[in-house]
Amino acid sequence: MIGRLIASSRPLSWINTAFPFAAAYVLVTGRIDVALVVGTIFFLVPYNLAMYGINDVFDYPSDLRNPRKGGVEGALLAPELHRPTLIASALVCAPFVVALVVLGSWPSWIVLAVSLVAVVAYSAPPLRTKERPFADSMTSSTHFVSPAVYGLVLAGAEWTPQLVALLAAFFLWGMASHAFGAVQDVVPDREADIASIATVLGAARTTRLAIGMWIGAGLLMLLTGWPGILAAVLAVPYVIAAWPYRSVSDADSGRANGGWRWFLGINYACGFVVTMLCILYAFTR
Repeated sequence: MIGRLIASSRPLSWINTAFPFAAAYVLVTGRIDVALVVGTIFFLVPYNLAMYGINDVFDYPSDLRNPRKGGVEGALLAPELHRPTLIASALVCAPFVVALVVLGSWPSWIVLAVSLVAVVAYSAPPLRTKERPFADSMTSSTHFVSPAVYGLVLAGAEWTPQLVALLAAFFLWGMASHAFGAVQDVVPDREADIASIATVLGAARTTRLAIGMWIGAGLLMLLTGWPGILAAVLAVPYVIAAWPYRSVSDADSGRANGGWRWFLGINYACGFVVTMLCILYAFTR
């Protein structure tokens, strides 16, 4: 069961939530302390177990019809594991949440609460924003941006126009990533009567929207100042990965998985560049 829980937490994506928190906190405070360690561990594993584990439980009818489930792109949890997954998600998260509440103050509590509500609301009824087109992409993006916002608030960051532009770019990136990821699931989602941004707009229009949002994210990075403006070019590989599927039909939307697999690799390459830019920022500010 432990192995299935780890698979359900999507280890390939752990860094996508832990890094934004850790980078934001360290760049503001310039120190390594208890809050950094506790927050990084929380957003690395427990947070992802809750986010993806809850999703795998409530998406089971769709996942049964989805050929890409059962591997690194998502676990296929047997029904007998559904209750243990929900219990484990709560139990693993609880001590970290308590510690972070003790270490923070009311502004950080609000951000942490929003982050946790988004994790549950995306998959679980009654909100289940996964089945509310456009809200699905916004909630999904919140999953990745909120750890960064939490790190900034916990560290007492100064809110400048450049910082707001950076977070807005990050949010657009998250929406684009979710939307493009939904394209490959149009057929299984419709068979399971699950609505999404892609089932409503169609595969081609959703892909074009995702491309537009990635371009928008790149343009917003031009407003962040040095060295953030260098990150504007990071929108390019995502656009290139999605471009071949800009006219894909709904029936053939599963082909977009090829672009999604490139997306997973691009994340690591772009993450390396972002890390270098963070180091440059730390030494030049």
